Amino acid sequence: MNLEKLREIREVSLQDQQQVLSEGNIKITICMSTSGIAAGAREVKKTLLREIAERDIKQVVVAQTGEKGLQTFEPVIIVEEKDKPRVMYGNVTPEIMTTIIVEHILNGQPVKRFLWTGEDADKIEGQEHPFFEKQVKLVLSNCGEIDPESIDEYIGAGGYQALGKALSSMTPDEVIEEITNAGLRGRGGAGFSTGLKWSFTRKATGDTKYIICNADEGDPGAFMDRSVLEGDPHAVLEGMLIAGYAIGAREGIVYTRAEYPLAIHRLEIAIKQAQKFGLLGENIFESGFSFTIEIRQGAGAFVCGEETALIASIEGERGMPRIRPPFPAQSGLWGKPTNINNVETFANVRHIIIHGAEWYRNMGTPKSPGTKVFALAGKIKNSGLIEVPMGMPLRDVIFTVGGGMKTDKPFKAVQMGGPSGGCIPASLLDTIVDYDSINQTGAIMGSGGMVVMDSSTCMVDVAKFFLNFTQNESCGKCTFCRIGTNRMLEILTRITEGKGKMEDLDILMELSKKIKTTSLCGLGQTAPNPVLTTLKYFREEYIAHIQDKRCPAGVCKALITFKIDAEKCVGCTACARKCPVNCISGEVKKPHVINQDACIKCGSCYDTCKFNAITKS
Repeated sequence: MNLEKLREIREVSLQDQQQVLSEGNIKITICMSTSGIAAGAREVKKTLLREIAERDIKQVVVAQTGEKGLQTFEPVIIVEEKDKPRVMYGNVTPEIMTTIIVEHILNGQPVKRFLWTGEDADKIEGQEHPFFEKQVKLVLSNCGEIDPESIDEYIGAGGYQALGKALSSMTPDEVIEEITNAGLRGRGGAGFSTGLKWSFTRKATGDTKYIICNADEGDPGAFMDRSVLEGDPHAVLEGMLIAGYAIGAREGIVYTRAEYPLAIHRLEIAIKQAQKFGLLGENIFESGFSFTIEIRQGAGAFVCGEETALIASIEGERGMPRIRPPFPAQSGLWGKPTNINNVETFANVRHIIIHGAEWYRNMGTPKSPGTKVFALAGKIKNSGLIEVPMGMPLRDVIFTVGGGMKTDKPFKAVQMGGPSGGCIPASLLDTIVDYDSINQTGAIMGSGGMVVMDSSTCMVDVAKFFLNFTQNESCGKCTFCRIGTNRMLEILTRITEGKGKMEDLDILMELSKKIKTTSLCGLGQTAPNPVLTTLKYFREEYIAHIQDKRCPAGVCKALITFKIDAEKCVGCTACARKCPVNCISGEVKKPHVINQDACIKCGSCYDTCKFNAITKS
């Protein structure tokens, strides 16, 4: 493979894409990501192929992509015709797919009632929707646009041009300088300068060096890395290749969790394709640079997202952090200099090499240039994958791109950074999204998980949930992380059961400080963050649990009491029929009562009553 051959492949790929949309042809694309498949995309695709065959429709070309980002509206179907706007359908079922075939494909009329944008014909393409118009897609630019299992389409979209440029016209030091000047910070959570990190490994002594892509994504509610690997695996490979050239490495490893079968499958395809095209292996682009990449699967331990624990896992050891220094840049995998970045970081690299550092710095903020990918989850209308420029206020992320609250309940908080992060309250919604500003709230950017909560959320229960996660995931090496998080979890459990004391809050603070200062790795150092931020911003909820024996959000079962208002109860018996333990009694058309001793506080009666006769306090 040489640069001229790469250009030829790109031209052919672009011509093939134009041919697909030639006069009379219709391209139907199905978003075949994990979220789409979970929502039923495979069944929709089967229906589509069957309808095409049975109706003998010749002009339809069926394609697949990865994650489009609209997880709330999965499965997503995109219909394209020459000189017409793209039409996007959401929440497509096999039955809806049949209707689309009949009304749109055969009769030429888009089915407005199934458009994910709703009834507005002026927004038929979907790109004008606020979910899209506020986004700036770099890392996700190919996701939902190209077939992730086609290297030709990746090359057609400009793929491997950055690698060609780096190997043919830049020295390794010039590559590192460009990345450093761009201000790219590691997107795995710490936000350390990527260029500086690469320079440390390049300067380290030793003939053997390694590049590792950390794809061990373990935060609850996070799916950024998975979606990029599923939707654009070649972008990650290209970033790793450029990094390998820059630091002087010949071997790369993608470390991911076995729970990502589709991502691994597409990554394996991408590696084989790159090898076949001469983009992996010996003497790439006739430059003398050689590089190989392999995949290592982890068992899903959260602690293996930490660099030294990840290295230990690859080496066949138990995933536990090591004392630093030495840092991996000096002594990493097998004792050799090793550079580790996450998926999103590597996916940014090609854009910087092609367009330059100054172009990249025009996005974002001076200290946090570029964009950030987030996984929006929780009580939000447009849950899914988004990419926004650094510097966007949280308010715009949640209420414009995210569409606001899913329920009629008001926004309460957003958890950022997963179990290692913290809860940001409504009063700080105007905080801009960049590393320094988010850190000032007590939360962290993390890898990009963003869980939105409304007023029905108990913040003490949230702190307990995340602490339970980190306590279970603690490798046990550090005493305070192993035992301290367990003590904190015991205290939080007592508080949610109405058995807490005011002095417990002081103990939580003391334990938090000691765990943060005595833990070797990021898991322990950040484990108290959800507790610290909820104590800081929602202390009154802790006090209500302790002093009033009341959960304001009505979540903690031990502090909930369900009662039937005799004046409102019409005796319809719906609640009694729904109760799983038969603790509701009464005659038909007469007020019923709840046996408090037998009630398990499941809330089924509360949810069933249509007359608002059941109260929760």
